[in-house]
Amino acid sequence: MEVEVDELGPERESLARFTIKQRTRPAIHWYRTPVPPESLKALHERSDVHGTMQTLGFLGCYGLTLAAVLYSFFHGPVWLTVGLVFLHGMIAAFMINGVHELGHGTVFRTRRLNDFFAPILAFLGWINHLTFAASHTRHHRYTLHPPDDLEVILPMKLVLRDILKHGLIDLPHFYKTMSDTWRLAAGRFRGEWETTLYPENEPLLRVRPVRWARILILGHGLILALSLWQGWWLLPILISLAPFYGGWLFFLCNHTQHIGLEHDTPDYRLCCRTFTLHPFIGFLYWHMNYHTEHHMYPGVPCYSLHRLHDLVRHDLPRCAHGLAAVWREIAGLQKKQGPGDLRSATQAA
Repeated sequence: MEVEVDELGPERESLARFTIKQRTRPAIHWYRTPVPPESLKALHERSDVHGTMQTLGFLGCYGLTLAAVLYSFFHGPVWLTVGLVFLHGMIAAFMINGVHELGHGTVFRTRRLNDFFAPILAFLGWINHLTFAASHTRHHRYTLHPPDDLEVILPMKLVLRDILKHGLIDLPHFYKTMSDTWRLAAGRFRGEWETTLYPENEPLLRVRPVRWARILILGHGLILALSLWQGWWLLPILISLAPFYGGWLFFLCNHTQHIGLEHDTPDYRLCCRTFTLHPFIGFLYWHMNYHTEHHMYPGVPCYSLHRLHDLVRHDLPRCAHGLAAVWREIAGLQKKQGPGDLRSATQAA
């Protein structure tokens, strides 16, 4: 509870330096579309079979494009190899969505399987899944209520040059990922959000993310060393650098989640966006196009969100159908908001 110095009485000058001001976190009473209890219970059922289909299916797509690049490199024309490398990057860009879902612990019924696959996808995506989990927990609890949620900050604006900047070869993402990983590996936490999640007076909280940052550096360093030793220069391009090119499709999917919507509202229908996608793209995106439903009921596995959508869509805003339609909707909102409402933002799953 926050104590104002003026409330301390005549002793305030002598006691002021002992007074620690702490901001009270808001108690947000979120609106959730009512769902019959028996239906909600069924939707929360997790399945190792469906979890395997989703996770191994996604990793299978990643492995298939990797194998296609290698085959084309030895047997095909250069233009085909370059195109397949770019396609491989398009798949790799969605690693964060897999890490996100596995981090929720809802993909597999067996908890150990969630815990087993999450670091695999995190390694392939250069993701510190531990810092992400800490951030994302607060994002769900305080969605778009700064400063308790600084994972996504509104308002934000995206233009064509952002897609070109991040969707082809994403040098800003590469630089930020490398600098943040090296910084965390050295045990340095900085910025309001990191120091909120990992306070300096709780050093034990910092041990695991620091260790994982070091594992990322060591693991990808070994891949680079092996490629230099054996002359396999394509190996780091396909594994270590894959998250940093070809991400245009991920960019178009992932940045729909909150852009153009409201902040400081207790209604997920006003701060999250749902739209439909082609089934295969939705699969790559781990079904996060049903983002309002995911925030309303985050314990529902991603592969059941379409069923949840059928139960609640009567209570949701109009649902755009496809990427083109949803971005036309976003463009219209951004035009109405105007340049005075804009500032930069980062967004996660």
